[in-house]
Amino acid sequence: MTPESVLHFWFGGEPDRHREIWFRTDPVFDARCRHFGAMADAARSGALAGWTATAKGALALCLLLDQLPRNLYRGNAAAFDADPQARAVARAAVLRHRHDLALRPVERIFLYLPFEHSEAMADQDLSVTLFGGLRDAPGMAAPGGSIEYAWRHHAVIRRFGRFPHRNAVLGRETTPAERAWLARFPLGF
Repeated sequence: MTPESVLHFWFGGEPDRHREIWFRTDPVFDARCRHFGAMADAARSGALAGWTATAKGALALCLLLDQLPRNLYRGNAAAFDADPQARAVARAAVLRHRHDLALRPVERIFLYLPFEHSEAMADQDLSVTLFGGLRDAPGMAAPGGSIEYAWRHHAVIRRFGRFPHRNAVLGRETTPAERAWLARFPLGF
């Protein structure tokens, strides 16, 4: 498997098009993601670290560490296990190498999402800055890949310091304020 095989699968051969499937639950798509389970394991082990040398490689590695685990382990704490690694890859790709500038706007989303998925306020600040740079790019008004969604994540972390909708799978106690929030926003936002 190569970075190109990951990218072709994720973008469906149309790297300029936003796909609804990315940001909704679909058991059929989750099952298709299982084809990349061994590759995601290799990414977690560090075996694919060389992919960070190119923009497309760093993007594919971020997908394997951040997005695919959310499909592979939906509803399980393992969905978030590789988040720190995804942020490290994204941080180097974006801040050190500026790989994001070599990618199409819809591809950049997936270098920026590890910051949006973080429960650290500094990462949330970086997320809204990066997504703000995509505000006028084609396809950025679509669900999940917009500045609006980045701000929603930012607001939850600012308010609670964590994502309450992850509490159950991560074995965390839910506070009364978080319970009230989840009653209003069951998906967390």
